[in-house]
Amino acid sequence: MVSLVELFVRIVGDDPVIQGLVGGIVIAMLNLFGASLVLVWRNPSDRALDGALGFAAGVMLAAAFTSLIIPGIEQYSGGDPIPTLVGVALGAIFLDRADVLVPHAHYLLTGRKRADQANPGTSLPLDNERVVPVVLFILAITLHNMPEGLAVGVGFGSGDVESAIPLMLAIGIQNIPEGLAVSVAAINAGLDRRFYAVFAGVRSGVVEIPLAVVGALAVSAAEPLLPYAMGFAAGAMLFVISDEIIPETHTRGYERIATLGLMAGVIVMLYLDVSLG
Repeated sequence: MVSLVELFVRIVGDDPVIQGLVGGIVIAMLNLFGASLVLVWRNPSDRALDGALGFAAGVMLAAAFTSLIIPGIEQYSGGDPIPTLVGVALGAIFLDRADVLVPHAHYLLTGRKRADQANPGTSLPLDNERVVPVVLFILAITLHNMPEGLAVGVGFGSGDVESAIPLMLAIGIQNIPEGLAVSVAAINAGLDRRFYAVFAGVRSGVVEIPLAVVGALAVSAAEPLLPYAMGFAAGAMLFVISDEIIPETHTRGYERIATLGLMAGVIVMLYLDVSLG
């Protein structure tokens, strides 16, 4: 029986950049699928959303280590952890600085404004309560998806298709509940269901697909950058998990459901990594 890896290579070919492009398309389409669920599942409960987001966090958490950090250290740095760990630090710093400039998904997921770090107890000012949430939504989700597209591109750019495919599937799977969650947030911000379903597809295509190609191109052209790039993608993903997803799933009284969802996500990703990798 032909394995999934062999089938993928037969269809897509051996070029890591083309593989990265296809990987970006796959995760973008799964994101669109998740966002489109709101057309039929019109009012998902907070309990269901917290469980789904916990699952997404678990998948990303396991993928960051099994498909990015560990291969970066063991396979592409000769056992030297420094390049990959430097990348992890840079990825986290990048998302932290970006979060200062754009209050990420916090406002849209909770309806609360991010507190001003310099003046605890206050909120960042919003000049236009009708327009700013939509602008924040576009910028926040763009930042949120950057490490995901980059991670897929870097995975295929490394040439290790057996590790890249589980990573692609993992990020694609977690994109489904994530897409649904941000779709609900967009509706709360005043966007129409059908409009958002189309908008989410465009946004995914604009963000994740090119970044997957950029990631594959970068590591293909400059192999010494690979452990740094893998670490960067992992660090950015870990930052999103800790700074955004987990805190937001622990604010509405469904912490246990979110935690069980996270454990399920870790188990699914580990199974994918072992069975396909």
